[in-house]
Amino acid sequence: MSEEIKDTIEEGEKKGLNFVEQIVANDLAEGKNGGRLNTRFPPEPNGYLHIGHAKAICMDFGVAEKFGGTCNLRFDDTNPVKEDVEYVDAIREDIHWLGFDWGDREYYASDYFPQLFDLAVRLIKEGKAYVDDQTSEEIAAQKGTPTQPGQNSPYRDRTPEENLDLFMRMNAGEFEDGARVLRAKIDMASDNMHFRDPIMYRIITKYPHHRTGTQWKVYPMYDFAHGQSDFFEGVTHSICTLEFVPHRPLYDYFAQELAQGGNYCPRQIEFNRLNLTYTVMSKRKLLQLVKEGLVSGWDDPRMPTISGMRRRGYTPESIRKFIDTIGYTKYEALNSVSLLEHAVRDDLNRRATRVMAVMNPVKVVITNYPEGQTEMVSMENNPENPAEGTHEMPFSREIYIERDDFMENPPKKFFRLAPGGEVRLKGAYIIKCEEVIKDAEGNITEIRCTYDPESRSGLPGANRKVKGTLHWVSAAHAVDAEARLYDRLFAVENPAAETEKDFRELLNPDSLKVVSGIKIEPYLAEKAKEQGGKFQFQRIGYFTPDKDSTPDHIIFNRTIGLKDSWEKEQKK
Repeated sequence: MSEEIKDTIEEGEKKGLNFVEQIVANDLAEGKNGGRLNTRFPPEPNGYLHIGHAKAICMDFGVAEKFGGTCNLRFDDTNPVKEDVEYVDAIREDIHWLGFDWGDREYYASDYFPQLFDLAVRLIKEGKAYVDDQTSEEIAAQKGTPTQPGQNSPYRDRTPEENLDLFMRMNAGEFEDGARVLRAKIDMASDNMHFRDPIMYRIITKYPHHRTGTQWKVYPMYDFAHGQSDFFEGVTHSICTLEFVPHRPLYDYFAQELAQGGNYCPRQIEFNRLNLTYTVMSKRKLLQLVKEGLVSGWDDPRMPTISGMRRRGYTPESIRKFIDTIGYTKYEALNSVSLLEHAVRDDLNRRATRVMAVMNPVKVVITNYPEGQTEMVSMENNPENPAEGTHEMPFSREIYIERDDFMENPPKKFFRLAPGGEVRLKGAYIIKCEEVIKDAEGNITEIRCTYDPESRSGLPGANRKVKGTLHWVSAAHAVDAEARLYDRLFAVENPAAETEKDFRELLNPDSLKVVSGIKIEPYLAEKAKEQGGKFQFQRIGYFTPDKDSTPDHIIFNRTIGLKDSWEKEQKK
């Protein structure tokens, strides 16, 4: 064991390693597998990764990094019916975005199809596997229940020769999909349902594989392929979620068939999966939302997918911080999305550039400001990081403020603009409301004010105090933009627990609101051309440019508000 690993273990004992890290540390300390550490992240390329996968990625790659090991990326591509190269590319991009890299260790379960087939042939010859002609429904009924033993298949006692002949013919394409399967011959009376002659191979002829084409007509099941793929790659610790606990004895059974008493065998460890309020983690349900057009795609910013969160403006650092905060245990839990949102706010507060945008504009005319004059005022880019400097913003006679920042008959403690009242325009002057202009329907079309020329921010003697400070944009220089205001995808806290309604009926009808004609400052319009920029619209929230933007039509996604307004509304 290297000194670096020893130091990590000692430091972990002080700080408190999670239970998976402690198991790994102990195995390394005992010299198991020659002191080698190799993990793997094994996604199935049948959909986009979501934040639950992000937790697994952080564990698989993170524990390898912590203890000086390696982590493979292995695509579990054993079912050509559902898989697509689009998903392979998206998975690669998501892992890299989260900050992890697998180097030259990209593998596929299909890499091992020849070895897996050879192992199946060997088990058939040894009388440990047989071809079953029953339907999937017949096999399921015959398996019994957790309290009742299963019944042997009528085909269980076929000779190895007959089984081998049938298996070869299955792979030659002689039989229809679903006509036959290859099953392991283990124990139909086992307490573990997974030991009751599990299916090893099924026939798939109608869908070419995205890597092997039509070379194979039989494909291995997950439980047969997974542990063996780990073994072929030299994986030492196969870390997965709790639903695979009952699969572990079968994982060990098949792995031991390869290890045959040798010095190396992979070890499966399970941790709790990530469940998040106000969303679903079922890939099947997420695919339904996409296919039925209930969201705009896998990367819709309301989706819990990593690509959706990236498009919405979440940062990899905030997601990793959230995952680190909730931790890894052996107990299932429902994590509040508010914890994730807090991590996002906290991170964006440190990195987002402060800018001006008016969402619902009303014009203010400063009557005593010289017509045709423009001056530049200096705006701080990020008070959390003075090194990011400032940018210049134009100020002129006509500006826009938020319509909600003005009231004709304000209640007490309304510190924004009202008739006869004064407010400071952030970074600029103090103005006083003198007159309100309305149209024939009584709608306010213009607010007329005067300004105090001696009150410009930053000038000597400009420290006269007023209680309200508003954001604003110069009307002559404002650029029109669109904002997409995203909220939680579902209206109920735990959609998975709702059994009386279809999950699609639980969608939040207000999860997306589109606001056109917002007014933004020129600096923001220019910076928005840089994809991935993070901005805090002063007093409103955090926003990022959307990929749908064009030079003539800028679109911002609201990443998150400045405060958690959802929980406040729910309490009402």
